[in-house]
Amino acid sequence: MYTRNVLIQNRSGLHARPASEFVACAGKFQSKITIRSASEGDEVDAKSILFLLSIGLGQGDEVVITADGGDEVEAVEALAALIESKFGEE
Repeated sequence: MYTRNVLIQNRSGLHARPASEFVACAGKFQSKITIRSASEGDEVDAKSILFLLSIGLGQGDEVVITADGGDEVEAVEALAALIESKFGEE
């Protein structure tokens, strides 16, 4: 199991387009991947856009990304890099 905390910096947070990009990236990996707010404990499947949108992650929220499987490190690092890129927003 591999875990990393990341701060959401883009203005729209993980809503609509960024959430879609996040889920698409997560779907490329075989590991079980979850995401949750660092301040609230609701952990959801990172490969489900409905679950991801349901936790309402916005700008300034710290998230915890966890993966468990053969490509867990690559999965978490790829998703963290996507968040840190601000999804191309400025």
